[in-house]
Amino acid sequence: MAITARAGVLALIGVVVVGLGVPSWTGIAAVAGVLLLLILADLALAGRVRGLVFTRSGATSTRLGEPAEVHLSVANPGSRPVRGMVRDAWPPSAGVEQDRAAIAIPPGERRTITVTLRPSRRGERPAARVTVRSVGPLGLAARQGSHRVPWVVRVLPPFHSRRHLPSRLARLQQLDGRQAALVRGAGTEFDSLREYVIGDDVRSIDWRATARSSDVMVRTWRPERDQHVLLVLDTGRTSAGRVGDEPRLDAMMEAALLLATLASRAGDRVDLLAYDRQLRAKVTGGSLPALTNALATLEPSLLETDARGLAGEVLRRTRQRSLVVLLTAVDAAPLEEGLLPVLPSLTARHRLVVASVADPRIAEMAQGRGNAEAVYDAAAAERTLAERRHVSALLRRHGVEVVDATPTELPPALADRYLAMKASRG
Repeated sequence: MAITARAGVLALIGVVVVGLGVPSWTGIAAVAGVLLLLILADLALAGRVRGLVFTRSGATSTRLGEPAEVHLSVANPGSRPVRGMVRDAWPPSAGVEQDRAAIAIPPGERRTITVTLRPSRRGERPAARVTVRSVGPLGLAARQGSHRVPWVVRVLPPFHSRRHLPSRLARLQQLDGRQAALVRGAGTEFDSLREYVIGDDVRSIDWRATARSSDVMVRTWRPERDQHVLLVLDTGRTSAGRVGDEPRLDAMMEAALLLATLASRAGDRVDLLAYDRQLRAKVTGGSLPALTNALATLEPSLLETDARGLAGEVLRRTRQRSLVVLLTAVDAAPLEEGLLPVLPSLTARHRLVVASVADPRIAEMAQGRGNAEAVYDAAAAERTLAERRHVSALLRRHGVEVVDATPTELPPALADRYLAMKASRG
C-alpha cells in the first residue's frame, strides 16, 4: 500500500478544519476516521497489481555504448482498471534512460512500455524487479506490488577497431593476388590440372586424369598460406590495470577482435583462450559472433597469472605449429619471473607474438620539466619506459616478436604485423 500526496493535502485540510471549527479530540477523531475510510475505500476500488501478467521482448544483446530497447508488456486480467505508475528497475551499469512510466490499463487489455538501455560496462545485465503502483479512483491511496520478470541483455565489446578493417582487407587482397603463383612439383595445396610439359616432376602426374584424357595430365599446386592462429588473453592481475578510461583487458580485446576478423577473412583458423590461473574462456574455430560472446563476460582476475599453466594450456591445445599471439602486459617483474622461463617450450613449437598495451600517460610524463614534481614524475616514467624496452629486448632474443603500442594504436599495429608475417610465409 502507498499513500499519495493528495491524501496528505486532505489531511492538512482536516487539521485546518479541526483547528478552526472543532478544536477537540472528538474533532480530531472524526476527521481521522473520515480520512481513513476514504483511503480504505480508495484501496478497495483500486485495480489489483498481483494478478497482472508481464512479458518481455526486445534486444538480448548490444555493443558497449550502443542503445538497446527492451519492451515490457503488462496485461490486466482483472475486473477493475489499473491506473498509476510502473517502474522497470535495472542495474545502474545498464544505463536506463527512463525507468518509470504512467499506465492506464482497462480490464482485459494490455499495454507495452519500452525501456532504452545504454550500458556502461560489458557483461550480462539482468533486469531487476518491476514495481507497479495502482492508484484508486479518489487518488488518495494505491496498491503496490513487485514482480520478477526475468530478462538479460548481454553487453558485447564495442569493437571500435573495426574501422581499420577495410584498409587491412585491401592489403590482404593485394597480398593474395601477388602470391597466388602456381608452383610445379610437390606443393601443399592442390590447385588444378594441366597438360604435362618437359621439366615437370613425374611425381605430379595424375594417372586417373591421364586415363580419361588423350594427354598426360599433371597436378599444379600453390603454396599453402592458411595457418592456425591462437589468440591468448592474459586475464591476470596486470590486465585489470586501467589505461586511460578503460581496463587494459578491454584494449587487448579490441586488438584480438580485429586480428581474429582479419585472420578469418584470410582463411586462417582462429582459436581463442583466456587464462590466468585457470581457463576463463575458450573458442575453437570461432566466428566473430562467437568471439564477441565469449569476451562479453570476461573480467580480469586480481591474481598473478600462472605462466607455466598458460604455456601448458597452449601446448596441450595446439599440436601443429601455429601462430600464437599472447596479449599481456610487458612488465618487468611478471614477465622475468613468469613468462621468460617457459618461453623456450613455446618458441620451439610455435611462432610467438607478444602484444602489449602501453600507457600513453607515461610517455607524456616523461616529457614533463615544468617544476620539481614534474621532473620526478619524468624520471619515474623514463625508468618505466627503460624497463619495457629491456623486457622487449629479452623477448626478441628468445625469438619472440613484440608489439607494444597504446590502446588506439595496438589493434592496427598487431594487424600490420600479422600481414607482414603472412607475406613472409610460403
